[in-house]
Amino acid sequence: MFIPKYAITNVILRNIGRIDASREVILNSPLVPAWEAKFRKEASERFIHHGTHLEGNPLTEEEVRDVLDGAEVIARDRDIQEVLNYRNVLKFIDAVAVQIGTSGKYQFTIETILEIHRLTTEKILPAGGNFRLKQVVIRNSRTGQISYTPPVAAEVPYLVEDLVNWINSDEAREMHPVIKAGIIHYELARIHPFTDGNGRVARAVATLIMFLDNYDIRKFFSLEEYFDENPMDYYLTLQAVSNQLVLDTHERDITPWLEYFVEGVAVEMNRIKERVQRISVDAKIKDKLGEQLMLNERQMMIMEYLHRHKGMSNKDFRKVFPDFSDDTVLRELKFLRKKGLVKKAGGTKKAQYILK
Repeated sequence: MFIPKYAITNVILRNIGRIDASREVILNSPLVPAWEAKFRKEASERFIHHGTHLEGNPLTEEEVRDVLDGAEVIARDRDIQEVLNYRNVLKFIDAVAVQIGTSGKYQFTIETILEIHRLTTEKILPAGGNFRLKQVVIRNSRTGQISYTPPVAAEVPYLVEDLVNWINSDEAREMHPVIKAGIIHYELARIHPFTDGNGRVARAVATLIMFLDNYDIRKFFSLEEYFDENPMDYYLTLQAVSNQLVLDTHERDITPWLEYFVEGVAVEMNRIKERVQRISVDAKIKDKLGEQLMLNERQMMIMEYLHRHKGMSNKDFRKVFPDFSDDTVLRELKFLRKKGLVKKAGGTKKAQYILK
């Protein structure tokens, strides 16, 4: 039976504390429904963009958004299909979490992993949703040298079955969801059960496990972004653990990977927490005279955009408010300027609005 070997280090404990603290802030934040929907949509877009970009998909964030919105994008059919497939993966894990979540204690299955892979590789691989039948190796893309050799194909079904049995064990059920998700991600990446799409499947399953253990955190987070910011660290940390010289696979110490994984979740949760707190402040702010102001949704979106991008020009209006006229946006900016929250720099045609 699969038995993970790891230690709960001070690094892991500190980051678990940060995760839980951020989670409480996010869950208890009184976000208006429109902002909650916006955060979920953005998290979905980040999940899909960074999850595919990490595996070499060249589409930009904006191009991914266009694909998801049904707009025409000039790119390879495969790149577009990968984006559409990963959206279907996210929809699937959402549906599984809702279905199982209502029934209480879940029983994880191999079929769930196979379906995630089928959706990941639909119209890309001919045998999606099936374990590999041949040996594969992972090579360094620059040197061509073999950097990792996964288990032989004949062992794959039994190794995945062992992992699933562990997921459903009492030991795993009592574990902190983030640590459990990290262990599952590592083991699926190590087994490498498919010819392609292993990384996306591993991260999707880790996300699903967190959802099932009530760590969906309003579906505001994406595990993918932190890994995609420095993909070399991501792959080297995985491979360094997998390439440990041990006589038995159960002797591999996955502590370094867990430290990296848990830190990534902590960074992502803190990123969301800070945005939630900032919007909560922006929603109810004092003007220069000290009176309390309640900003409307469009005004809050302007403040959020200015916080993130440091400025807004006329050409940004369409990006932020595709369904509103320029005159409507200018009225909101005029209100924010009058209240001393925003100032205008530059002439009429090259006007730049910034936080005051």
